Amino acid sequence: MNTDKHIPNIKQQGLYSPEFEHDACGVGMVANIKGNKSHDIIFRGLDALCHLGHRGASGADPETGDGAGIICQIPHDFFKQQSLSENISLPNSGDYGVGMVFIPQNDSISTDEYKTTILNSIEQENFELIWWREVPVDPTKIGSAANIVRPHIVQFFVTKRQQNLNQSLDLSLYILRKNIEKQVSSSKLNSDDFYICSLSSSTIVYKGLLVPEQVSDFFIDLNDQAFQSSFALVHSRFSTNTLGSWKLAHPYRFVVHNGEINTVKGNINWMLSRENAFQSNQFGDDLDKIKPITIHGQSDTAALDNALELLLATGRSIEHSMMMLVPEAWGDHINMSPEKRSFYDYHSSMMEPWDGPALVVGTDGKKVCAVLDRNGLRPCRYLVTKDDLLIMGSETGVIEVPPEDVLFKERIYPGRMFLLDTESGKIINDAELKSSVSKQQPYGKWLEENRISIDNLKNSKDLLIEPKSTFINRQNTFGYTLEEL
Repeated sequence: MNTDKHIPNIKQQGLYSPEFEHDACGVGMVANIKGNKSHDIIFRGLDALCHLGHRGASGADPETGDGAGIICQIPHDFFKQQSLSENISLPNSGDYGVGMVFIPQNDSISTDEYKTTILNSIEQENFELIWWREVPVDPTKIGSAANIVRPHIVQFFVTKRQQNLNQSLDLSLYILRKNIEKQVSSSKLNSDDFYICSLSSSTIVYKGLLVPEQVSDFFIDLNDQAFQSSFALVHSRFSTNTLGSWKLAHPYRFVVHNGEINTVKGNINWMLSRENAFQSNQFGDDLDKIKPITIHGQSDTAALDNALELLLATGRSIEHSMMMLVPEAWGDHINMSPEKRSFYDYHSSMMEPWDGPALVVGTDGKKVCAVLDRNGLRPCRYLVTKDDLLIMGSETGVIEVPPEDVLFKERIYPGRMFLLDTESGKIINDAELKSSVSKQQPYGKWLEENRISIDNLKNSKDLLIEPKSTFINRQNTFGYTLEEL
């Protein structure tokens, strides 16, 4: 089946650019604050997703949505049961990675050719393939347009043959993913529609060109009682100016997002310009393998996800990374502690704000961090129940909760953050969170000792004055006229 005949990838032409791909979407989260895993969390997360259906969209085929999905913790017990039924033994939880892959269904290129390329990368990066798993789906539950372009969905399970002491497993999996993508891109395979939804030792993504109600019907795994997690992030996509596709559905590997990143072109350009200056003891000789970090031509959320992935791979916490990417307003007229101002000032030299009306919720598999842009143009509200259930969404009412069960309700304010730590079983507020992060290092001292300000540079007495004739020639070359001057 040749998908290009039906929904082609739109290339840059005229006034259109893929960089303009933005969404107006529904975001939700359900979590057990104490970190207790259960299938009920998955069930409630999918229920919340269904209540966000009006935030998504569909076209002429009402059964084909712009995209919907869920990200949660890897359900180790579920996969262990499934693997034993095929006489395969999985390592302990956290000691292996799971890749969720969209492989294009094409008449001329077989799935095995993609698998061979993936396997070559696995061996190159010193991983061992444990298991190929066909993800069970029910294509009768989705729209005809979505089914026509439906990819072949597979999972692969890998473990490291010999772990590099300087690299965490997830960092090695990051390098592996980049290697796979480069191998596919440099081959005859269809790299446009090949997509790795997630490759992690802690989280997994189930998503597609679906409407919210179809997610649990299409992905049979999600209905198994052994499929458990302590949190579920869900997303219903409304693509404002592009055609939907399987890979553009949310969640991405680390984030769900409602809104727009208006600065994305500049963010990508700055990221590309800094790549040659990257240094890292953790990556070592593998540093070049992850470049480019992000590319032009993908959605703003995909680029943001790439940036967050890099920051997490370098050992920064999810809250530290989010403060770098989406800082609050911290100008001289803003009242804040010297430590927090120094944090933002220091990091502004290495990362520009990913700015725009945006609600961003990200996870590293243990913590969930939400941040609202400094203008507060995308709402986020949450409530906590007396039985330690956290429900958060881009609007209230994503799950019905009896009033007598509600412990408290709150919202995220402009420029503020929210963190759930499932390991400590705590919700950490904005003030405590940012105070802790900003005091981890002496950022103010580093600025005083190392920053060079242009205003403090002395003018050289030996400045050469350019001959007037040369100056006029350059003005003519670049099209300046007397009217403009």
